[in-house]
Amino acid sequence: MSKKKWDSTDIPDQKNRVAIVTGSSSGIGYETARALAEKSATVIMAVRNLQKGNAAAEKIRGLNPDAEIKIMELDLANLESVRNGAAEFKAKHSRLDLLINNAGVMMPAYSRTVDGFELQFGTNHLGHFALTGLLIGLVRDTSDSRIVTVASSAHHYGHLDFDDLNWEKRRYKRMKAYADSKLANLYFTYQLGSKMEEAGEKTVVTAAHPGWTATELQRHVGFFRFMNRFYAQDITMGALPMLYAAVASDVHSGDYYGPSGWREMKGYPKKVESNELSHNKEIAHKLWAISEELTGISY
Repeated sequence: MSKKKWDSTDIPDQKNRVAIVTGSSSGIGYETARALAEKSATVIMAVRNLQKGNAAAEKIRGLNPDAEIKIMELDLANLESVRNGAAEFKAKHSRLDLLINNAGVMMPAYSRTVDGFELQFGTNHLGHFALTGLLIGLVRDTSDSRIVTVASSAHHYGHLDFDDLNWEKRRYKRMKAYADSKLANLYFTYQLGSKMEEAGEKTVVTAAHPGWTATELQRHVGFFRFMNRFYAQDITMGALPMLYAAVASDVHSGDYYGPSGWREMKGYPKKVESNELSHNKEIAHKLWAISEELTGISY
């Protein structure tokens, strides 16, 4: 009999390991937090809305009374909140085994972060760039640590315009801006992974995408909400690529995971390939330098 497909029951014991999952009050972030807590990890649910975060934590405790769940306030669209969250975490914890950069916004109307960045680029990329930079020392000093950033198959439609990252000169296209932010997530992953390797660090830096998963992320787009009933998988499946990237034994820096089904829309996790543009080292270097400049956080 062939082995069953990899799912959350295959996650090895996570006892004594500490994980941060951003954007974990709902969707695949919630499911990732739940699955890791189920395997005895101490999970910090980093959330913008404390009320929703506490409700999600209570739901997990209801399923697993022994779950080690903590809530951390983190608004990735506000660099001061990112600094405060990272400082709070470092004051309480001496290790960070898993940093799962999952939170994101998807195709809202044009708006800006507290610091003046276009909301999707500012939250999905710059917020996680800053958070990771502030926690990188702790991650690096924890053996067998990993950083997983959640990208999207939408990266195929991305193409960064360095002359107008905040969409001040062009007519705003929210799908394009979302795709750009997800392409930025991949540049960040590949660049950080190679920097770690060059420095002789053992931390694994990887990315994953959930395929077409029905989540609250799609609330701004009626088309996706309608099409969910035909194409979408649920969050227990959608979270599997992230979980695989976070804990499976055959994962290496620079790997990218997604669903194994048709066009990577649904299915059990497998290693997938991002597009050629996402591997452009020159663009990745440029984005890195600009991200350090914009956030004021250097690695």
